[in-house]
Amino acid sequence: MTTTQQPSSAAPVWNRRRQSKSERVEAGRRFTDGRVVPTDAVEDLLHAVLRPGDRVALEGDNQKQADFLARALTRLDPGRVNELHLVIPSISLPEHLDLFEQGIATRADFAFAGAQSGRIPGLIADKTLTVGAIHTYLELYARMFVDLIPDVALIAAEAADSAGNLYTGPNTEDTPAIVEATAFRDGIVIAQVNEIVDHEDLPRTDIPGDCVDFVIRADRPFHIEPLFTRDPRQITDLHVLLGMLAIRGVYERHEVTSVNHGIGFDTAAIELLLPTYGGDLGLKGRIARHFALNPHPTLIPAIESGWVETITSFGGELGMERYVAARPDIFATGRDGSLRSNRMVAQTAGLYATDMFIGSTLQIDADANSSTVTAGRLSGFGGAPNLGSDPRGRRHSTPTWLGMAEELGRTEATGTLGPLRGRKLVVQIAESFGTGGVPKYVDRLDAWSVGEQAGMPVAPVMIYGDDVTHLISEEGVAYLYRAHSADERRAAVAALAGAGPLGQTSTADERAQLRRDGLLATPEDLGVRRSDANRTQLAARSIGDLVTWSGGLYDPPAKFRSW
Repeated sequence: MTTTQQPSSAAPVWNRRRQSKSERVEAGRRFTDGRVVPTDAVEDLLHAVLRPGDRVALEGDNQKQADFLARALTRLDPGRVNELHLVIPSISLPEHLDLFEQGIATRADFAFAGAQSGRIPGLIADKTLTVGAIHTYLELYARMFVDLIPDVALIAAEAADSAGNLYTGPNTEDTPAIVEATAFRDGIVIAQVNEIVDHEDLPRTDIPGDCVDFVIRADRPFHIEPLFTRDPRQITDLHVLLGMLAIRGVYERHEVTSVNHGIGFDTAAIELLLPTYGGDLGLKGRIARHFALNPHPTLIPAIESGWVETITSFGGELGMERYVAARPDIFATGRDGSLRSNRMVAQTAGLYATDMFIGSTLQIDADANSSTVTAGRLSGFGGAPNLGSDPRGRRHSTPTWLGMAEELGRTEATGTLGPLRGRKLVVQIAESFGTGGVPKYVDRLDAWSVGEQAGMPVAPVMIYGDDVTHLISEEGVAYLYRAHSADERRAAVAALAGAGPLGQTSTADERAQLRRDGLLATPEDLGVRRSDANRTQLAARSIGDLVTWSGGLYDPPAKFRSW
């Protein structure tokens, strides 16, 4: 006998969120002229539309900040607005954590926490802050469409008209993902803007007004951090050596044409070596043609030398606006000439459309697991785990991707299930010692202990070792993907660790065998003379040189102008 569930006598309600939104918008309209909110009414508006326990998406990424709205949140009455759950790409401002100390917020899901990373462990320890998870950017955006749907989104834009149409300028970044996830699930969208203009004066419409409930002119322009500017004067001879090893031992060997670069001085050195060292090797047109990254000023010489064909950007970079507008074949721009960035799109491009990720790390263990989370510093890792992983859902082939399979041979590439598939290159650069002479190569990542102390079920490892295909230090290049066993892989990692504790476990005989087996290449094996690794190899050795290369179009931020 089968039974069927009888329908409930109470009629189902299918539009609770819509009803809630209508009530909140009506409450907020008391302080507005249409969609426009007076600057000094921001706290009244937030008190009217927020509810205890709301899930709030606060636009705070590693560059653009809805900082006016963040400051306003800290001035709210915790008796009226409390236990908020922040969904925030990057915990970057002191106000973000002040919310927890004041009891206004209690839980956070985030992807990165640069300048505030040292403050987070203490808040976790005294149970002021509960971390849902430290995500990758793509992971966080994805969950905002599934189980972290915002009730309220607080975003930032350059300008709006009275109907709520937004112009985001070069720093669109997270805005489309946050608005889409909120507006189409009947959440409230509030935008702080630098100015309110007539519709015909909007350079373009990046977010349509029917997705925005309230706009408010901030008391000052939103904060932008020049996160991707690297002063060439701080690039050392060691950075140059590592860059030469990367170009010779990875880019040239695999003919990598599409790549995501990390933001450190190691990859800045590579960018400045392309027109000089790369040109001497005859690699122009063969490597480094397509990039998924922000408009790095250190790429200007490579662009001007004709190396770069396209750049897909996560966000903008202060001072690069006029240069970007003048190079529309390279950058995605609107009719107004300003950059169109989109962090979610660029993360996807970096995951699936590039053949290589190359970046730096603070620690790497014997199994090549790496992390920027160290003792007393819970920083997160932004998009690196997406960009630095092999997307097993990939189905298009390129010579670089497929060449990884062909180099290993069909048996190793296919395993036991049959289909041949390639592999993305995931490269970590880690010189043997970091700041203060602290070894970068360790037996066990600090991330394990930090995760345990924070009560996290998954340790905050940035890039898993089994995704890492190549490792570079001043000792050479380790081709980890060629290892046939875990022990062989560990031996290759130890061979790059220099004089530190892990490096001392590597013997000369082991290193010789690794070189014979093709798992290790020293600078000498690659034809890289250490005596040639100096700053004279760089296409630009100062910010002033970059300005000259740009034809005066690059306008660096004030703190970089002492050239």
